[in-house]
Amino acid sequence: MTAHPKTHVRFMRFFQQRSSQRTLSCMSSAAPYPSLIQALRTETAELHIALEKRLPFFSEQLDFDLYRRLMAAYYGFYQPLEQRLHVLALTPTGLDQSLRIKLPVLRADLTALGLEAATIEALPTCQALPLIDSRAAALGVSYVLEGATLGGQILRRRVAEKLGLDAASGAAFLNVYGELTGRRWKDFLQYLDDRNLGEAQVFEVTRAAKATFSHFEHWLDSQKVLL
Repeated sequence: MTAHPKTHVRFMRFFQQRSSQRTLSCMSSAAPYPSLIQALRTETAELHIALEKRLPFFSEQLDFDLYRRLMAAYYGFYQPLEQRLHVLALTPTGLDQSLRIKLPVLRADLTALGLEAATIEALPTCQALPLIDSRAAALGVSYVLEGATLGGQILRRRVAEKLGLDAASGAAFLNVYGELTGRRWKDFLQYLDDRNLGEAQVFEVTRAAKATFSHFEHWLDSQKVLL
């Protein structure tokens, strides 16, 4: 079974409507190229839709075991990616990344789902990560991670309905910001609005965002958790 044909459309509309509300505010008739938000939305749309079609959240195949393996695969991508952002110290200046770390919540979810600490530590991690060699690239990666957090609002409801899981039983990652989700997404878009980037830097941001989507899909595919 594949995901419901309207599912990825509904998800993308949710994600794009939230970002488009900010896009208009940052576009100028004198701008020689699209705003950063508009460029990100346009450049990543195809990859975003392709990945959403393959995620099993809305598939009849979704059961407890598949969900646990899916979250373990998410952990295997987020763990080295968040670590690299931290080690390289390329977190965009002015963005409080300490408020946006998801790994501890993912780890707690895996524990709630029945994995021992040693098992979590031994989980395979992705070695083919997107290149992060500038603050612009880090911003592109952050755009994907923050967008995924926003989309989690839809996924958490599905997981609650299908599997009966909530924040206390293994689904906290899907609502990692809780009531602050909308506020932090707006703050992030405002941060993008405030960037005064040249065309070359905008290209760096979008390139990193696209690479993040591609590497994430390839990683999940290698872990056999996609449709």
